[in-house]
Amino acid sequence: MSVLHGFMRSMAAVVVLCLLMLQGLPARAATPLVLSPDTQSLDAWSVATVQADPARALTASDMLQRLDRFEAPARRGGSIGAHKEAIWLRIPLAVPETPTNQWIVNLDYGALQEVDIYLASNGQVLQQALLGYLRTPGKAAGASRTPGLALNLHAGQAYEVLIRVRTPGPMILPITVSEAPYRLKMALREQMLQGLLNGLAFWLLLYSLLQWVGQRDRLFACYALVVLGSAGFSLQFFGIGVQFLWPGNVWMELHGAIIFGLVALAGSFLFLRHAMAGDAPHGRYARTMQGGAVLTAVVCLAFAFDLLSVKTATVFMSLFGMVPSLLSLPAALRQARRGDPIGTTLLVAWTVYGAAALMMAALVQGWVPVNFWTLHAFQFGATVDMLLFLRVLGLRSEALRRATLEALRERDAMRSLAHTDPLTGLPNRRGMQIALNSALQQCAPERMVAVFLLDLDGFKPVNDTHGHDVGDELLVAVGQRLSANVRRQTDLVARPGGDEFIILAPQLTRPEQAREIGEGLLHAFSEPFALRNLRLHVGLTIGYVLAPFDGKDVRELIGKADAAMYKGKQTGKHRLLRGDGAVALAS
Repeated sequence: MSVLHGFMRSMAAVVVLCLLMLQGLPARAATPLVLSPDTQSLDAWSVATVQADPARALTASDMLQRLDRFEAPARRGGSIGAHKEAIWLRIPLAVPETPTNQWIVNLDYGALQEVDIYLASNGQVLQQALLGYLRTPGKAAGASRTPGLALNLHAGQAYEVLIRVRTPGPMILPITVSEAPYRLKMALREQMLQGLLNGLAFWLLLYSLLQWVGQRDRLFACYALVVLGSAGFSLQFFGIGVQFLWPGNVWMELHGAIIFGLVALAGSFLFLRHAMAGDAPHGRYARTMQGGAVLTAVVCLAFAFDLLSVKTATVFMSLFGMVPSLLSLPAALRQARRGDPIGTTLLVAWTVYGAAALMMAALVQGWVPVNFWTLHAFQFGATVDMLLFLRVLGLRSEALRRATLEALRERDAMRSLAHTDPLTGLPNRRGMQIALNSALQQCAPERMVAVFLLDLDGFKPVNDTHGHDVGDELLVAVGQRLSANVRRQTDLVARPGGDEFIILAPQLTRPEQAREIGEGLLHAFSEPFALRNLRLHVGLTIGYVLAPFDGKDVRELIGKADAAMYKGKQTGKHRLLRGDGAVALAS
């Protein structure tokens, strides 16, 4: 028993000694990011640890004394959500061999207020860069759209990269450590992508403004607001604005993204109002959409003058972002069911935009990792949305063009009905007078106009014997025979009413041409008309005048032709008589 008790006491002493030794051990060293020559780029989040700075007062030297307090992040995707406090990140580096190229630590997201990057070794800060849009842009900041620091490293030495981030918005922090040539390649690729997408937005904006000025169609102005807002948001989000357009403009960086987002939201309200209101431009839907645009504009102005906080404006934009689509959804569904491509296009646009917005929200909250596709998902979605809205513009313009053509056709049809004899389809008295007025304006001695007034001989007995239906058919056949025996390119056959017809023959160079036309008409009626099982004989009595010799007034000419025709009726019918009294018997 004494031996057993002695063994147990010895074991207890060993356990106590081990606990004392463990308490005295330093914190376990963090796993470093190994920078080897065969590696071009590394994701710093694979080894990064974080520490909060609620008072925003700690310095890099303070953090170097607290390396053991850094903890693994809840998620290593590169986005840690929004934080009021400053956040420090620690990235240990190991350089086993002499670097063949300079290494660069970079945060591929530009909308950050303060980003302080430090390179330290053996407890001493070797390099630092104070970046972010609240800082005055220096040479390094002005050369890049995103914060970064070129590292001076030596083989066989351990380093610590400390990054302090403070910003009111989401902390989207895609941190990489890359060789300079590779980093330059990636930066140029991103610049080219931004150039293409923002260049497309610029031309869409210019096109919509020119169309608005040229056509005075408000829908193009609303589309311009959507494009301007979407493009401006992307310029600020990806750092192109602070790099090229407004470097050092703190107000723009603080307000730009939200203002551009509100401009796009107001434009969406107005665009969908004009595109979907249809026949009710002052209905409840139209008034609601216009009210939404006005409210958004008021919020935008209040935020621009700092009457609203960033948080309030952001909450408003988040809550109202999908309201235009939700309010327009029933109308779009009805249009899609009717086969209207505008409704179908809008449904596709909203689906794409909704998916992009959800991806953006997930990225901001840190629910999805930061990579090329998640970082650019909203920009790609907004671009597709703009192009689909452009298709809506095209479809609406085409619909308006078709409606205009239909209105013109209806107008022409109404005008034709007003100027056309409904039985024969020939011009009536009004249509003939319009044509005669036009011909007389170009009338001259070497370019004469003949007006023939024709009355059927023997029509009344046919009408009385065989009925009005046969009489109407005979009038139609007479009109067709007259049209077949005049010059089709120039002459006009009209029926002013009853069994009278008028023929207008312009562009005559000899008086004899008018006589030849009249004699040809008399001759054409020597043959009977075959209608149903009947052979009906009717003749013509023609009075005619020749302008400008017999007059240049419409009423005067028709009066003279009518008098000649009446005289022909009294002197035996089936005659051709000119208004000046010269009578020619039919041969």
